[in-house]
Amino acid sequence: MGSEFRVRDLVLGIEGLALLRNAMEGDERFLDARVEEIRKFAAGAGEGLPDGGAAVSELDASAGYAAWSKVYDSLPSSYIEVEEPVVHALLDRGPVGTALDAACGTGRTTAALTARGYRTIGVDQSPEMLAHARRKAPAAEFREGRLEALPLEDASVDLAISTLALTHLPDLRPGIAELARVVRPGGRVIVTDMHPFVIALQGQCVFVEGGDRLAFVRNHVHLAGDYIAAFAAAGLTVRACVEPVFNGRLAPGGYEEFIADAARAAWDGLPIVVVWEAVKAPNPV
Repeated sequence: MGSEFRVRDLVLGIEGLALLRNAMEGDERFLDARVEEIRKFAAGAGEGLPDGGAAVSELDASAGYAAWSKVYDSLPSSYIEVEEPVVHALLDRGPVGTALDAACGTGRTTAALTARGYRTIGVDQSPEMLAHARRKAPAAEFREGRLEALPLEDASVDLAISTLALTHLPDLRPGIAELARVVRPGGRVIVTDMHPFVIALQGQCVFVEGGDRLAFVRNHVHLAGDYIAAFAAAGLTVRACVEPVFNGRLAPGGYEEFIADAARAAWDGLPIVVVWEAVKAPNPV
């Protein structure tokens, strides 16, 4: 266990962000509603909030992924909904070969790779996540391992991809260096993450643990310059960067649905995911 925060504090933050972003040109009724709700929650009212606005506890990666695996595929996610079309378009460009899905989780990207004909290896540190991935993508090979120490040989895959995972690392460089290490010269690396805007403003993705408690696994802010520096240090050249914006989807059953008007106004037009494509230099002729 690590630190914790309260759902009420998250709600106050979202209300304040919505107020800040609309203060100059927002509808007066909308602004008045935000101020009224801020007063209500600041006074301690937590009625209707998950756990009555109680504390949300931090889980380490091992415990967090084990708990998250039970619900990860069951709820719609705006992050995945805006990320997947970009990623799938990149996968469709090929060429098809051997692919690594690093920190594969429950196997959503592994399944997308195998469906396109890639010979795919999925790697994750969580046995619970891998159990779901094996059912979802039975044609793939799976190995237990960490982003910072991938259980693959040097230059053994044509494509290495990691989706919505590197933000859990305090330092990007070891993870990106490992992705570059296992890719053959001329191969591609694709990385997606929660956008640093979202992490800086909101911090963490909250999920239900044990059916009735809220928890999170920590995300870290990595700015665009951090990614570019890590790619360069690993011998990779950035070929594309895409920043899909919020699509209006709020996580069902979460605290944001309780303040839907404020939440949608807070995130409207903001990028919530970043997608990078980089290439490893080919061997000299």
